Amino acid sequence: MRLAFAEMRRAKLRFGLLTGAVALLVFLILFMQTLSSQLLREFVGGIENQSASVLVYGEDARRSIEGSVVTPEQVQQVSAVEGVGEAAPFGENSFTVRTSSGELKDATLFGYELGGPGEPTTLSTGRLPERDGEGVASAGAGAGFAIGDVVEVLPGKYPIRIVGIADDASFNVQPTLFVSYPTYEQAVRAQNPDAQAILPTLVAVDPAPGVSPEELAARITAEVPGVEALDLATAVASLPGVASIQQSFGLILALAFFVVVLVTGFFFLILTVQKTQALTLLRAVGASTGYLLRNLLLQVVLVTVVGTAIAGGLLAVAAATSNAGFQVEADPVLVVTTGGAVLLLAIVASIASIRRVARLDPAAATTRPTGGGLA
Repeated sequence: MRLAFAEMRRAKLRFGLLTGAVALLVFLILFMQTLSSQLLREFVGGIENQSASVLVYGEDARRSIEGSVVTPEQVQQVSAVEGVGEAAPFGENSFTVRTSSGELKDATLFGYELGGPGEPTTLSTGRLPERDGEGVASAGAGAGFAIGDVVEVLPGKYPIRIVGIADDASFNVQPTLFVSYPTYEQAVRAQNPDAQAILPTLVAVDPAPGVSPEELAARITAEVPGVEALDLATAVASLPGVASIQQSFGLILALAFFVVVLVTGFFFLILTVQKTQALTLLRAVGASTGYLLRNLLLQVVLVTVVGTAIAGGLLAVAAATSNAGFQVEADPVLVVTTGGAVLLLAIVASIASIRRVARLDPAAATTRPTGGGLA
């Protein structure tokens, strides 16, 4: 393997530029993956990280939580469906709230029956609400909530005391509060004193033991008029904006991976063409094809691994300097898995160079005065 290292030492600038290009491309891939994951968590975390396995919408909502309304009668009908372990009303609405510091914020309130389906599942500090007027807030320095704070729902100034903090619990990229369903009703009345009736947004459902969420959702949709039930995974995937975010970032990532293949493949192909004469002479003096291929592959691996390591460092710097309101995290597992994928693609991209080395004829060293060319 000394041949690979010797060549890289003699061409520091050439290999350094390639490593830098790979590092920037891998950093772009890592940053886009991190950004898309964080953005999706900010959009759907509040729904994804609540305890109900099935969510029941009004059929006219088209799977939009903001457009959904169910009646108390429908809640009772859902509760009576065979296979339902527990069903309860679940409310969602956006409010303007004043924090303890006096700052005004737009926030989402989720109302659920205490101890029933719909409670947050990612509590990191504090406790769940035990009575009306208490709430669990989504985590994040940009949310502006801390345990012990009293948040006022405007314009009625209805107070909610924060008793817990939950990770990845935001919804629609807004700070989110999980409160008891009566607290949610009082918040709606504080915002709209003329409201005659506060209807649930959804029905939160837990299946009975032995019943799958998918099976129960289909059964509820078939048996209860005027509703559409979805298992949690389908409900999250169907939220407005999720598919477009995934498609947009997926296209960017596909292009970035393609550029990695293109850059790596062309670099090593051109390098192999330029040193065809030297490689042919090595074959003529006894170097095996396997020896030359191992050195080529070692160079590919070194360039990719070092580039990935640099990209991981850049991601850590980006995470450390990211805005508190939209915190980017550096995930070591993501760095390793992405680096492995890039390495595999780089090896695949080097197939043209590998084939060219494998076809070298040692006898050509006595008949061919110069190397090069793409023939």
